[in-house]
Amino acid sequence: MTGNSKISETNVVIIGSGPSGAAAAILLAKMGWRVVIVERETFPRDRPGETLHPGIEPLLEQLGVAAQILSADFLRHEGNWVKWSSESTFVPFGADERGKWRGFQAWRSHFDAILQNQAIELGVEIRQPCRALHPVVRENRIVGVETSDGFLPSSFIIDAAGSGHWLAKQLTLPIQTYSPRLIAYYGYASGDCPIRDDAPAIVADKSGWTWTARVRPQLYQWTRLFFANETIEKNWLPEEFQGLIPKGKIGAADVTWRVVPACAGLGYFIVGDAAAVLDPASSHGVLKAIMSGMMAAHLIIQMVNKGAIELQAIQAYRQWLNNWFGQDLAKLRELYGTLPHPPDWI
Repeated sequence: MTGNSKISETNVVIIGSGPSGAAAAILLAKMGWRVVIVERETFPRDRPGETLHPGIEPLLEQLGVAAQILSADFLRHEGNWVKWSSESTFVPFGADERGKWRGFQAWRSHFDAILQNQAIELGVEIRQPCRALHPVVRENRIVGVETSDGFLPSSFIIDAAGSGHWLAKQLTLPIQTYSPRLIAYYGYASGDCPIRDDAPAIVADKSGWTWTARVRPQLYQWTRLFFANETIEKNWLPEEFQGLIPKGKIGAADVTWRVVPACAGLGYFIVGDAAAVLDPASSHGVLKAIMSGMMAAHLIIQMVNKGAIELQAIQAYRQWLNNWFGQDLAKLRELYGTLPHPPDWI
């Protein structure tokens, strides 16, 4: 197929309502498209807090949620503390004529709700809780999704369902890995830790690194990644949080470095962690998720409204995402290579 002859209905089904899925939905809904989000979880859901780079602000403005984010009382900071060898150094985000740039320490349930509410206000239908069962393929093209609520026809589906790679596994697409299995553990502690109140920190040691941040008044989050496949003790806390009270259970996320090279095809796009995963030391996770959702939406709009050829749009998205992943992969390998005790697999 070289054109858009098989695109009959201008509607999109998005699997997952996290930042990448919501961003795509918002842009498509602004253009008058019918968008249905299939979300298996109920909200608010548990997600670790996110440190958002200041570069996300122009994207939030495009999505029409900048004012809500700025008024959400998320903690702000001007950079991060980094201890990669013997010395701890403050690394600022930067500045311009308007002053120092500041990031956000976002509370994810609140952040996700702001994006989701914006989508709903624009007319996006959210089916929740609802499970995507399998894509429906006709003549080598995805034409809809079978869900626990029934069949949803579509011009395109967008897999924004996260690192489980739902669509890649359904279509048996290759998933290329570039590290051994890596698990990031995370948890919370309450109390007071004044040294962590102004900015987050990442501290490396022989076996991995630990990220710490204040996410709410008297509430702190930690993330621990081991370079080898180690487990973590119950009620583990980083050294600086000793004396604080652990809150809730320790969570875990598979952050093995991996990418789906065929992240777009006839009738589909794969965005966010569903398309590519690197561990949190690469930073900018939500920023990249939102950008990939917006890119997929822009390409869909161009195909339908401006007559762009679908195969060219597919190739453009694959090249964009794989180049981006490759650049971040090289930077992360270089970063780990500067450690006094880099992991053997680098």
